[in-house]
Amino acid sequence: MSQNNNRTNNMTRTVNNQSCFSRVTEKYLDTFNCILNRMIEGMTCAELTNSISHNFIVQMIPHHRAAIEMSENILQYTTNLTIEEIAENIICEQTRSIADMEAILSCCGNMSNSRESVCRYQSQIEPVFNTMFNRMRTAKATNDINCCFLREMLPHHEGAVAFSEITLRQNICPQLVPILDSIITSQKRGICQMERLLDTLCC
Repeated sequence: MSQNNNRTNNMTRTVNNQSCFSRVTEKYLDTFNCILNRMIEGMTCAELTNSISHNFIVQMIPHHRAAIEMSENILQYTTNLTIEEIAENIICEQTRSIADMEAILSCCGNMSNSRESVCRYQSQIEPVFNTMFNRMRTAKATNDINCCFLREMLPHHEGAVAFSEITLRQNICPQLVPILDSIITSQKRGICQMERLLDTLCC
């Protein structure tokens, strides 16, 4: 899917609801849409090689960066203490995860996989990416930005878990394994917390 189509869909989502959105909500959603577009571009335009380990890292780093920026975005507006805790945990955990991945990128990039393995891997993760992008892009938008954040971040976390679980089944760099385990554990925990909060807030 082209970036132009992504931007058009995002703009349509905002414009169609603009009359019922507060100024704060409009600002929040505009920033979210910009972050989402950068994430999609970063993940889909990453320079891939014959190393599954390398490919995971260069596609997960923009995914993590987007989560950090989305969390910083909600922190500008929310007064909900649980949302603040969730956002701050995301920033802390994913900043650390980016540093860990950057530290091993060079050595893990030297571990190559067969062309067949790389192609099979890409065919497995592309549907995960497309589902995540679409669900984030079409997440229901209301004037309750706490609910907006939860609806947007849930598919983001679920995509990261699926992406990491698929990667964990491949022949990958040993240094990457604990990072994948950490992503899966922390983001599954975050998913449970956000799902409970969605119910509590009657989103």
